[in-house]
Amino acid sequence: MKSSPITKKIISGKFKNKTLKLPSKTTTRTSKAIVLESFFNTLQFEIIDANFVELFSGSGSVGLEALSRGAKKVIFMEKDHEALKILKENIAQTDPALCEVYSGDTFANITSVVKSLQKRGEDAYFYIDPPFNVREGMEDIYDRTISLIASLPKECVKLIIVEHMSSLEIPKIIGPYSIKKSKKFGNTSLTYLESI
Repeated sequence: MKSSPITKKIISGKFKNKTLKLPSKTTTRTSKAIVLESFFNTLQFEIIDANFVELFSGSGSVGLEALSRGAKKVIFMEKDHEALKILKENIAQTDPALCEVYSGDTFANITSVVKSLQKRGEDAYFYIDPPFNVREGMEDIYDRTISLIASLPKECVKLIIVEHMSSLEIPKIIGPYSIKKSKKFGNTSLTYLESI
């Protein structure tokens, strides 16, 4: 018997209740509903007509929720093949014209994303949810993510949001950014960084 695919629904906005497929748990982790709810309650009005970049997108559930709630353009970044296929299927259910997908290594592709924002003279919300470092081959993922944050040019950034293991101590200052606030949801935390 084939197991039915894991799914979740868009919580609110113009695509409310659309069912999104999720990749298998082995390749990606899905953001908890409680975490998403809190995040969008915090930024519900700010993301209207804003650009939204979801790094390590997986199924794209965070970016598509942002799109549903009025973001004007969402950029997704994902390297896992299975996750990419699902991400594209999920985007097809919403508004593909407002979505851009960068496939491949997020750490390599971030330069192109930043260049495209700079060319348009625009900024974006960056939602960063790296794979937990307990996964094999991911031991240095948080160090690399912190370097990536430090490299983001201030004029391209409205706000940086990092979803991470609560046990991780995020530096108070990363390059030109400092922690605005941090919120804990059991094993997962959201940390918000803004330019100094």
